Amino acid sequence: MRQGFLAKNPSVLWFLLLLALFTLAVTLMAQAGLVSTSLVKTLGKTLCLCLVAVAMDVVWGYCGILSLGHMAFFGLGGYAIGMWLMYARTEAIVAENLAARPIPPTPQEISDAIGSQIFGVVGSSDFPPVWAFAHSLPLQLMAALLVPGLLALVFGWLAFRSRVTGVYLSILTQAMTLALSLYLFQNESGLRGNNGLSGLQNIPGYGHVPQSTISLVFLWASALALGAGYILFAWVVSGRMGSVIRAIRDNEARVRFLGYPVEGFKLFVFTLTAVVAGLAGVLYYPQAGIINPAEVAPIASIYLAVWVAIGGRGRLYGAVIGAAFVSLLSSWFTGGSAPPIDLGVYVIQWTDWWLVLLGLSFVAVTLFAPKGIGGLFDLITARRPVEEERVGDYGPDQGAWRRREGQEEA
Repeated sequence: MRQGFLAKNPSVLWFLLLLALFTLAVTLMAQAGLVSTSLVKTLGKTLCLCLVAVAMDVVWGYCGILSLGHMAFFGLGGYAIGMWLMYARTEAIVAENLAARPIPPTPQEISDAIGSQIFGVVGSSDFPPVWAFAHSLPLQLMAALLVPGLLALVFGWLAFRSRVTGVYLSILTQAMTLALSLYLFQNESGLRGNNGLSGLQNIPGYGHVPQSTISLVFLWASALALGAGYILFAWVVSGRMGSVIRAIRDNEARVRFLGYPVEGFKLFVFTLTAVVAGLAGVLYYPQAGIINPAEVAPIASIYLAVWVAIGGRGRLYGAVIGAAFVSLLSSWFTGGSAPPIDLGVYVIQWTDWWLVLLGLSFVAVTLFAPKGIGGLFDLITARRPVEEERVGDYGPDQGAWRRREGQEEA
C-alpha cells in the first residue's frame, strides 16, 4: 500500500507545526505589547529570507547548481511590487492635493503630477515604459513572478544547453547579477537609479490601519508563503524526481548517459526556484520599506549561499535554520544591540567586524562541520551515516544503491 506524501515525510509536518506555533506566539506577544512592531517586521522579513534560502538549497544542495544570482530574482520581485506601492500611494496623495482646486484636474494632469513626484529625484517627470502596468496590482504581481521566471528560463536555457557547469556556471550567474545591479543604478533604467523605491511600508488604501496590525498581516502572509514553499520543494526533492535531481548533483554525466533529459530537470529547478525567490521579494520589501540596486548586488547572493552552507545544504530545514540564525544575528550585531568589547588598545565595534565574523564562521563550518547546523539533528536523533546503510551494491560503483532505496523501489 502506497503511503501519502506527508506520511513519508513527517519532517514536513513537524516543520509546519513549529512554524504555526512560532507565528501564533509572536502574534499573541505582539498584541500583549511584549514584542515591538519593529521586531515583528524583522521576524516577518526573516521568514521571507528563509523562503529564498530554501529555494537556494534546492538549486544548490539538491541539484548541485551553485547559483550566485538568486537574490537578483528576489530583488526583481521586490521592484515589481514596489512600483505599484509607490504609484498607488503617490496617486492618492496627488489626487487629494488636486481635489482642492476649483477646476477638477484632468487625468493627464494627475498623471503628470504623479510622474513629477516619483521621478523628480532623477530630474524627470515622464513615466518610463517599464511602469506601463504600475497602476494595476494584479499585473504587477504577475510581473513579480513572471519576470524572474522568464529571466531564469532564458539564462538557464542558454547556460544549460551549452553544458556550462561548476564554477563557470557560478561565475555566469554572478555576472548576470552584477549586470542587473549596474543597470538598476543608472537613472535611465526607469527605477530611480540608486535612490531606489521608498515608502513601501505605506500600503495604499490602508493609511488608517496602524503599522502594528499591518506588520502582523505580513508576518502571517510570510509564514503561509514559507509553509507552502516548503511543502512544494519537499515534494520536488522527494520521489523519483528528487532521485534524479540528486543524481544530477552527484554525477551529471552518468544521468545523461542513462537517457534522462538533464538540461530539462536543471532548467525546471532553476526556473521554479527563481519564481519562488520573486514571491519572497514581494513579501519582504513592503516590510523593509525600501529597495535599491544594492539589494540585488552579487554580495547579497553570496550571503544567501553562506546562510545555506551554515544551516546545512541538502536539508530544507537546514536552509531555514541557517537563514534565520544568520539574519537575526546580523540584525543584532549591525543594529547596535551587541555591546562593544573594549580591549584597552582597541574597541571592537561589531558593526565593523560582523562581516569578518560571518566569513570566519563560514570557513569554520566548511572545514569542521560540512553538514552545517542541520547536521546536529543527526546527532540528536542518532541517525546513522549514509555509509553505514550501504548493504550490497546494486550498481557498478560501490554504494550506487542502498538497501533502503532498493526496498522502496521494489
